[in-house]
Parts: sequence; structure tokens; C-alpha cells
Amino acid sequence: DGEQVALTPKEYDLLAFFASRPHQAFTRDQLLNQVWGYDYFGDARTVDTHIRSLRDKLGAYRGKIATVWGTGYRFETGVTR
Repeated sequence: DGEQVALTPKEYDLLAFFASRPHQAFTRDQLLNQVWGYDYFGDARTVDTHIRSLRDKLGAYRGKIATVWGTGYRFETGVTR
């Protein structure tokens, strides 16, 4: 809607990764490898924390990042909010 959203560098990287691959579901491990890098040694739940923060910052567009039960997350495109 033309509003700026302040994101951390990792939130931006995550959103950019999702936006470049709409409708494709990714596991937490795939997101860690692709966004955080292969050398990341930490808890896979950090993805959940970043997703939650990103959704909060997206406000009315939070639904663009969909949870795919049993898999992980995907980015939805379209007009719906």
C-alpha cells in the first residue's frame, strides 16, 4: 500500500527468497540452508521466530506467508490479504 516496512537484514533476505519463489513450499531446513547459509549452526526454530516477526511487520499482508502444515512455509501472491 505504499508504506515502508522496517525489516532486519535477515527478514529482508527471507522475504526476498520467498517472493522469488511464489507458491513453492519450503521446509525449515531448506530455508536455513538458502537464507541463513549452509554454515549456520543453530536451532531450526529460528525460522519460526523470523516468520512470526515478518508477519507482524507485514500487518494486513501477513497472510502472504502461508504455513504449509507438515512441510513449512510458502509465499502466496494475489490480491487477497
